[in-house]
Amino acid sequence: MAKQNVSEQFVDILVRAGVKRLYGVVGDSLNPVVDAVRRNSSIEWIQVRHEETAAFAAGAEAQITGTLAACAGSCGPGNLHLINGLYDAHRSMAPVLALASHIPSSEIGLGYFQETHPELLFQECSHYNEMISSPQQMPRLLQTAIQHAIGRGGVSVVSMPGDIASRPAPEKSVEHALVTSRPSVKPGDEEIETLRRMVDEAERVTLFCGSGTAGAHAEVMEFAERVKAPVGHALRGKEWIQYDNPYDVGMSGLLGYGAAYEATNECDLLILLGTDFPYNAFLPTDVKIVQVDVRPEHLGRRSKLDLAVWGDVRETLRALTPRVKAKSDRKFLDRMLKKHADALEGVVKAYTRKVEKHVPIHPEYVASVLDELADEDAVFTVDTGMCNVWAARYLTPNGRRRVIGSFSHGSMANALPQAIGAQFTDRSRQVVSMSGDGGFSMLMGDFLTLVQYNLPVKVVLFNNSSLGMVELEMLVAGLPSFGTTNKNPDFAAIARAAGAYGVRVEKPKQLEGALKDAFKHKGPALVDVVTDPNALSIPPKISADMVTGFALSASKIVLDGGVGRMLQMARSNIRNVPRP
Repeated sequence: MAKQNVSEQFVDILVRAGVKRLYGVVGDSLNPVVDAVRRNSSIEWIQVRHEETAAFAAGAEAQITGTLAACAGSCGPGNLHLINGLYDAHRSMAPVLALASHIPSSEIGLGYFQETHPELLFQECSHYNEMISSPQQMPRLLQTAIQHAIGRGGVSVVSMPGDIASRPAPEKSVEHALVTSRPSVKPGDEEIETLRRMVDEAERVTLFCGSGTAGAHAEVMEFAERVKAPVGHALRGKEWIQYDNPYDVGMSGLLGYGAAYEATNECDLLILLGTDFPYNAFLPTDVKIVQVDVRPEHLGRRSKLDLAVWGDVRETLRALTPRVKAKSDRKFLDRMLKKHADALEGVVKAYTRKVEKHVPIHPEYVASVLDELADEDAVFTVDTGMCNVWAARYLTPNGRRRVIGSFSHGSMANALPQAIGAQFTDRSRQVVSMSGDGGFSMLMGDFLTLVQYNLPVKVVLFNNSSLGMVELEMLVAGLPSFGTTNKNPDFAAIARAAGAYGVRVEKPKQLEGALKDAFKHKGPALVDVVTDPNALSIPPKISADMVTGFALSASKIVLDGGVGRMLQMARSNIRNVPRP
């Protein structure tokens, strides 16, 4: 058997760790690794047009599969392009291994062509970030990087000079055991007993759920029923907790709706379950707060806690629920459910009145039709900005759909790259990119990646020729909008020129047929929908002293608008509320 080089050994270790694909752009120092991938049938090289796309795609794949994904960039500018997508993956707790190829080892520190210092550049967006300086070091260092990414949930970066990658691998190299999954974390009995006492003493308990409730839907529902608690959620908790939830009171935050804010502020015990919800202006200051999280560094960094519980949500509730006394008083729960339904009743008309004649098209209407037509197990990737609003308000979770976005990092241009990673995990599953024209045009080159691999991603482009969320931020700050208008082409024509299916929609009556045709198309498709740039530009409940950014929180309830099928759910939930 021919002796392996370091690159071949590197790729073999990735394969043993479960990596199926390596996303990136080929080039100079990275070429030995790419060649090793070419000769290994167990892993695929995915050629993208921009390394930022590679990192976003790997992060999305990791979120869909729950397993390690990988990306790579060549020396200097190549790996530097990875950084934005790696920040997003890291803040989303997506296990990603990034290879930052490096300049020749003999030239490091001498101002060589394309020289950067990856071990410094990626420090803030990784759990582990080290450089391989010898062949003997590589296997153990890569193993350590993999175990950091999987074990802690996030990014590991390995830098490797191109000349090291080409050297012979050491003989009699030890084949190390690899950690490829995470264990459960159960709180101590003392914390469970303290939490039990607090729940039993409270008259009004509210649960506020984040992405940490993934896999714990049944446990949350059982606990909510036992203590008669309203259940609100953050945006990242929506897909995990809103479906089949008779205690649902909506979402809190800038994009919030319903009675979630009231439920969290009018209780006497608020339990934060698996959420690192950053907008503390929406959280109460005068009620007892308990936080349960598997990441101890998240505990207490958003609000003052009366109890911090380090553990998985599922394991915590499994231990807690049998111990607490069942509550019989539903007054608080029923009042919140009624408030929630009433709140949705008051805003649903925003997207249902005269939509057939409104030109440009209401983006709310587009999102509601998309929700109705998309598959029951569809994966939605959502651009930052106003597409976050439409996804939060109109996409209906059911336990099978997934919704992925840059919800913690807040980057533009994430939806298309994330759709690439999501689609590679399963070509038969429907993947829909909800893209804004600003985000789509920023990384539009990677639409060609869809065409190159014939990935059947459907891009639904909300084309309002503006940076809508930025305009809203300017409005709230009392500034005239400036620099937010885009002069856009016919994106559908561009899609067709690239070899994909493309259709432009300018009238509401064209929308349903266009989406159905795009969904039936076997390959990549783009539906360019011309939407109203004034949608939600002047929210009806907003105060003059609200600040810019996603912390537009002084008025607590903003951006009133349509809410899609959530109204039906709310109506269903209040059927059992006793009538006076």
